[in-house]
Amino acid sequence: LNKDTLELYIHIPFCIKKCDYCDFLSGPSTRAGQEAYIYALLREMETVSKNLKKRPVDTVFIGGGTPSVPECDVMEKLLQGLRDYFLFSADAEVTIEANPGTLTPEKLSIYRKYGINRISIGLQSPNNKELAMLGRIHNYAQFLESFQMAREAGFSNINVDLMFAIPGQTGEAWRQHLRQVAELNPEHISAYSLIIEEGTPFAQRELDLPDEDTEYQMYEDTAEILGTYGYQQYEISNYAKPGYMCRHNAGYWQRREYLGFGLGASSLYRELRFSNTRRMQEYLTDSGKLEQIRKEVTVLSRNEQIEEFMFLGLRMTEGISEKLFKETFGVCIMDIYGDILQKYEAIGFMEHIETKWCLTRKGIHVSNHILADFLLDE
Repeated sequence: LNKDTLELYIHIPFCIKKCDYCDFLSGPSTRAGQEAYIYALLREMETVSKNLKKRPVDTVFIGGGTPSVPECDVMEKLLQGLRDYFLFSADAEVTIEANPGTLTPEKLSIYRKYGINRISIGLQSPNNKELAMLGRIHNYAQFLESFQMAREAGFSNINVDLMFAIPGQTGEAWRQHLRQVAELNPEHISAYSLIIEEGTPFAQRELDLPDEDTEYQMYEDTAEILGTYGYQQYEISNYAKPGYMCRHNAGYWQRREYLGFGLGASSLYRELRFSNTRRMQEYLTDSGKLEQIRKEVTVLSRNEQIEEFMFLGLRMTEGISEKLFKETFGVCIMDIYGDILQKYEAIGFMEHIETKWCLTRKGIHVSNHILADFLLDE
């Protein structure tokens, strides 16, 4: 990886309707509200870009919300601004999230015109009853239409989001969902288990959720079934055909520097972590004044950077590189974590492969407990 390059995240907080499980910073909007927000985004990007000295951008991820909600002319202003304010690497990966029912050939054409070359479509389930229960705005037929539309527009790198362990779902139903989507041959599949978040409609309901053993088996079935279709698991919840790993998300787990733009967006820059205000009016008014909108600014200590290196790196199936650890922190990983690594290797939760440490299949299922052991005393 070229350490001189930068990643960008752009948050579009607009949705047609908020899903019943969602706690993301998003909600319905008007056209006037969308336009005001895009202009605020442009002011923030212009201000930031003046301090970057044309540092090359290697990946961009436009997430939400539902970035495919705004109309063509609104998004075109944003995408033109991106190109005006930042220097892109020749092979930059530029992703946009989209939901079925919000895409049109015209929107897809605009995305392609401005260099978006990867699209992530939020299916969640190919079963219409499950989609309705989740509060999604689309059905499976609309997803198929959007998927084919993206192919016809020239997208040769498509991710499909799926969700398992949802209320009433059986292991056999999940296995069928995996096969059904894999048959479409997207380049990438993200498969996440449902998490019940406080403050969501799901948190207020009595839900018939699969038990722990069933959820465990669903996770194992995901890797096994997708593997038979040629997908390689490279991260806890992500599977890709060879050469189609999401470079942007891999950058997060490898602690590459990234800047987030928009409401609530987070950043990691040098030794700083910070996030933008979550208050829309404050963002619209002050987006060009970085000292006003940036909140929760944290200067990471060396120990905190080491902890993050471990927490994030162990999400990747290839694990932690001893060589990269020493290059980054000037000390051998065994000098700091030797006892912990050897303990979990001995009980089968971690393995040492050549010069890398990674979680085993068993270890992935108890990763939260394991990662807690990598906290360092200040």
